[in-house]
Amino acid sequence: MKRALLVLMLLAACRDETAALPQPVPMTAESVGYFCQMNVIEHPGPKGQAHLDGLAGKPLFFSQVRDAIAYMRLPEQSHPILAVYVSDMGAAPSWDQPGADNWILIDKASLVVGSDATGGMGAPEIVPFSDPAKADAFIAEHGGAVMRLAEIPDGMIFSDATAPAATSPAATDPDFQNRLRTLTQKLGG
Repeated sequence: MKRALLVLMLLAACRDETAALPQPVPMTAESVGYFCQMNVIEHPGPKGQAHLDGLAGKPLFFSQVRDAIAYMRLPEQSHPILAVYVSDMGAAPSWDQPGADNWILIDKASLVVGSDATGGMGAPEIVPFSDPAKADAFIAEHGGAVMRLAEIPDGMIFSDATAPAATSPAATDPDFQNRLRTLTQKLGG
């Protein structure tokens, strides 16, 4: 009897933990990327949204899945992260229309890394799928490999080498490095 009661209590605790996760919010014309401050719905490719403790129903949106992972790995978040959702590209109408409400938890997704796909901000993209078979079909056409979130090395997220040179401020503004050095000196760096 005690064993049955213990099993029921554990099942209830698991259900409560799942119920406690915030639900994804549909992407709208007002959804703005956290890093770029641009409307995310106007850009192609998968998106991300991070739900933070204390900010119920107001997730941070990201123009690329890669940006959402970068945010997760940065040490300076203002609030604890409760959940991160990404576009399920297996349910997306197309690359140009990733869908407004086909979200999956990032840690449950099959993430295609190293494909020829570029995201909404022009950088190489990590492409999420809820269905591993659809991830394999994407790989057959675009290359890459499936990884889980914890397997993706930081170098694939933060490396300048993965960003196209044309999108780098240093490539389009020869004065950029000097301004950056001046700013760093003003800030005491």
